[in-house]
Amino acid sequence: MKKRTLGQNGLEVSALGYGCMGLSSAYGRPQPREAGLSIIRAAFERGVNLFDTAEAYGPFVNEELVGEAVAPFRDQVVIATKFGFDIDTKTGQRSGGLNSRHDHIREVVEAMLKRLKTDTIDLLYQHRVDPAVPIEEVAGTAKELIAAGKIKHFGLSEAGAQTIRRAHSVQRVTAVQSEYSLWTRDVEQNEVLRTCEQLGIGFVPFNPLGAGFLTGKIDANTAFDSTDFRNMSPRFTTKAREANQAVVDLLKEIADRKGGTPAQIALAWLLSQKVWIVPIPGTTKLQRLEENLGAVSVQLTAEDLREINVAVSKIPIEGQRLPDAVRKMSEG
Repeated sequence: MKKRTLGQNGLEVSALGYGCMGLSSAYGRPQPREAGLSIIRAAFERGVNLFDTAEAYGPFVNEELVGEAVAPFRDQVVIATKFGFDIDTKTGQRSGGLNSRHDHIREVVEAMLKRLKTDTIDLLYQHRVDPAVPIEEVAGTAKELIAAGKIKHFGLSEAGAQTIRRAHSVQRVTAVQSEYSLWTRDVEQNEVLRTCEQLGIGFVPFNPLGAGFLTGKIDANTAFDSTDFRNMSPRFTTKAREANQAVVDLLKEIADRKGGTPAQIALAWLLSQKVWIVPIPGTTKLQRLEENLGAVSVQLTAEDLREINVAVSKIPIEGQRLPDAVRKMSEG
């Protein structure tokens, strides 16, 4: 597996990470524990060393799963997790709001360390920007945690450009995580990518395969489990899926020429944007894991990239990327 560096503090990770969320939440019923352990370890055996989780996934159970899965090779992997929602650290009860107060962050990190079975967290993100707490205070708390050896690197998720700059002025931000893919390109327009480049911050796209849509395995007739978040997503209505099929058709056309799959082309396109971009696709299936990792070997020429960009620019994407209530928590 090829490696990339996030930020300017030397955090070297595999060119593709593994997003663990779907093993415990969001995409229907949680995977059985043994299946989750198996796919995480399979990813490591194939060269992945960046594993992304969060206290909110479950809550808590995803971190526990990751901690158990990587315990045999903990010193060879990078664990990234996230704080920021108002979740009781003992009961897992959620208020529905955000909480990035100093004392709460410190309490959350202590609980995370136990769940992850580790002495230090490699990369700790603020999951969503809390408007009630100045970002300088949040970055200051991260700075204290780094000095104490509780965390190694600080990151932000779904933060706007100005917030990133303000945080970085207090504690160097190693990585920013936001949604980015061929059908979600907001970060190209809202100064987030430009800010990361100017400040030497790595960028980690979540949903790099459009929550599965860009793989070509979902169409207007696909039925999701009743607990799957895509049932509430404006971009996954039947009408939206019919309209957005044009993006998948384009990926299939390119994939046929390159001897790959739509998923591989979508990931290769992201990898081609900047050398400091590290997507984190997730999957529950070994076959899909291996398919995703194959994207690292797909070579898109300058002409391929121009063709993709021109074609996608002519396709109007139907539907907001997230439900309004969730989208309002994002600055990006």
